Amino acid sequence: MIDVLIIGGGIAGIQAACSLQDLGLETVIVEKEKTIGGHLNDWDTLFPTFRSASEVIDYYTEETRKRALTIYLNTNVISIKKVDEGVFEVQTSRDVLFRSKSVVLASGYQLFNAERKEEYGYKIYDNVLTSADLEKKFRRLNGQPFKTPTDKTPKRIGFIHCVGSRDEKSGNHYCSKLCCVTAVKQAIHMKQVCPEADVFCCYMDLRMYGPGFEEMYREAQEKYHVQFIRGRLSEVSENSDGTLQLKVEDTLAARPCRIQADMLVLMVGMEASKNTALFKQSCNLECASNRFVKPNDHHIGSNQTNVPGLFTAGTSIGPMSVFDTVNHAKSVAFAVNEYLKNSEL
Repeated sequence: MIDVLIIGGGIAGIQAACSLQDLGLETVIVEKEKTIGGHLNDWDTLFPTFRSASEVIDYYTEETRKRALTIYLNTNVISIKKVDEGVFEVQTSRDVLFRSKSVVLASGYQLFNAERKEEYGYKIYDNVLTSADLEKKFRRLNGQPFKTPTDKTPKRIGFIHCVGSRDEKSGNHYCSKLCCVTAVKQAIHMKQVCPEADVFCCYMDLRMYGPGFEEMYREAQEKYHVQFIRGRLSEVSENSDGTLQLKVEDTLAARPCRIQADMLVLMVGMEASKNTALFKQSCNLECASNRFVKPNDHHIGSNQTNVPGLFTAGTSIGPMSVFDTVNHAKSVAFAVNEYLKNSEL
């Protein structure tokens, strides 16, 4: 029987494993994808410094190699069951049954499916992308000119905030926390690769909470001349030439307006991973109203769940930046270590 089984090989899971190993605990990581790194594998640069996401992945890849961490790739977790006090049984898709003294959920999040907002035209009109799609396009540029999906140089690009977040129609009442700063980062990047283009953001409220975020927002306006429009998008339609027409309510001026754009980017929010609902069912895990794992105590026990011995790291409990995810993953090691020590008494 191992000390800790970690579900998820993103940066939260890898960091948690490294910190746990430093405390002398035996860990095993189970990852459903064919490689580690999670969502960072699809990201180009990170806010607020525009650091390459691949640098962070390379760092954790090297850590797994140096520490000889045990990682099972292409392996889904089917169920988690607490069969005895201090004993978990975790069944996987490979018919491998793990027995562990504790479990760390680092299974992360999933992005909101923008097709659910049909009025925004995602997967209907070629030039409507999501923030994740745009990040992949940035990664593939390699110094080449930026083109729209219809192979044109964009002259006007729009970013729409809060897609699938703070939205009763989508069933997500919570703020995804990172969409605003991601939009600012991507708007700046867009001006860097298309300096002649007009770039605008339609937002509900700008929530620039982290270190360096407000400064980046100011730079977007003052240096790159990104326009910020406080308004709600109601509908997108396509013109005969493939450009887009946006119907927007300007909530400051209290009037509707129409905006033309060559390309539209939807800032999709974070949702709880599908696995979270599975774990909720198999081990009576308690979830919050936003469907993410509910921490035992938001202030002094955010790594703990209602199931003793079952812990969380990273975005399993809600939207987090990379900075917050890494720190949350480090803290789970101390919570697990304390639990295991008390279990032995």
